[in-house]
Amino acid sequence: MEISEIEAALQSSNSQDRLRGITALRKCDAAVALPMLLTKVDDPEFMVRSFVAMGLRKSQTAESFAALLKMMQFDRDPNVRAEAANSVSMFGTEAISHLVEAFRRDDNWLVRRSIMAPLYEMQCPDAVFEICAIGLVGEDVPVQEVAIDGFGLLANTEKQEEALQQLLPLVSSDYWGTRMRVARALRKFDNPQARAAVSYLAKDRDHRVVGATLNI
Repeated sequence: MEISEIEAALQSSNSQDRLRGITALRKCDAAVALPMLLTKVDDPEFMVRSFVAMGLRKSQTAESFAALLKMMQFDRDPNVRAEAANSVSMFGTEAISHLVEAFRRDDNWLVRRSIMAPLYEMQCPDAVFEICAIGLVGEDVPVQEVAIDGFGLLANTEKQEEALQQLLPLVSSDYWGTRMRVARALRKFDNPQARAAVSYLAKDRDHRVVGATLNI
């Protein structure tokens, strides 16, 4: 699409036209695309806003970062907030504190999962410990499970002792899935307490938990 066609599509009352316009901007230079993307940050259609969040990650500028932070914090749709969080993470270490704060404030499971994934890939054990400790609290099982996995990633870091103390009480969880994930996480720790807990779980009443202690 030519620039004039993209501009016309973005002004259309048809959300499918606007989506096509946003998608076409991916082939444009970031400097050209950014001003047009910013005009659609508050589009009434959540899919358009989600595509805007994806598009803004291409432009690594203070303006695009600010727009993404606004979307991550205030958009009314969790799908958009999650996509914005993913794009915010592309800005590297500058994004870490903002992602942690968003995780603390937004209890939607999709948003939290979108924040957890990139933080786990960054070298930021303090931030990972903080979000995992928050995620472990409450009744959101998918987030709790990912938090347990995150604590396992903290083995052999400066936060390993604190992470271990979060994991050990979960050895006696009533839910087999939690015990299984805890077993997998504890296997990563070179620590007498962790080894003892894994040995205990190796005698668990559920074969899936036992298998996790053996990495089956």
